[in-house]
Amino acid sequence: MKIIYTKHAINKFTDLKKLGIIVKKKDIRKIIENPDNIDMDTDPPKIIATGNFGKEHILRVVYRNDGDIIITITFYPARKGRYFS
Repeated sequence: MKIIYTKHAINKFTDLKKLGIIVKKKDIRKIIENPDNIDMDTDPPKIIATGNFGKEHILRVVYRNDGDIIITITFYPARKGRYFS
């Protein structure tokens, strides 16, 4: 599976790093490949995959499929319990 990133998503790595939050591409891949939760209803055709990101947070990855390519639009951390149980 090939994962590409929008310009916004690329900038998000740096923006979060400035806040002391380090997200790596392998974190994004792990959540896309093995999410704890998938939301396909909020903003179709976008998919929001959610996975653990530390003790108190989750990481939400917003992406869409384009054939065999996954286009990562954005991602963001959130407190556990904020989006699903």
